Amino acid sequence: MPIDDKDQALENEEAAETPQEAKPAEEADAEPVQADPLAEAQAKAEEYLNMAQRVQADFDNYRKRTKATRAEAYEDGAREFIKLLLPVVDNLERAIAQESTDENLMTGVKMVHKQLMDALEKRGVTVIDRLGEKFDPNLENAVMQGTAEEGEPGAVCAVLQKGYKMGDQVIRHAMVKVVAE
Repeated sequence: MPIDDKDQALENEEAAETPQEAKPAEEADAEPVQADPLAEAQAKAEEYLNMAQRVQADFDNYRKRTKATRAEAYEDGAREFIKLLLPVVDNLERAIAQESTDENLMTGVKMVHKQLMDALEKRGVTVIDRLGEKFDPNLENAVMQGTAEEGEPGAVCAVLQKGYKMGDQVIRHAMVKVVAE
């Protein structure tokens, strides 16, 4: 047998041993198999359900974000309004501190002051009162220095203007006199 015939015989044997190679050629000649319409419909339904669930989750997240933003904006507006009222509180306190012969007027001023302070307290506003405590720059502005006779070094020895905070946020820092260190 010539060499070319041996090579041909080896190729034929290899082709017979590997039927997988011949199979794709047979499949190419066959008609494409129709997909199951029920399986397709179920796959589409599952895809649409997943999409609807994602949209619902996105909308829930959006609603939570807008609710939080709205609450934050409301609180910011309340703080700004309270800032506008603080000079009124200061003036009422100055009026109460003045001596007057008109007791009815003083009683009226004290009642208005108490009502205003009660309303601020209901809204969560508290006075920053740290007289005698160590100076805290997060709560107070030091505008004067005191002497060693007025207290411990670094302590607040006088409050010149009251400070206020709402919750954890300072609305107005207290203006204080601090003993020099």
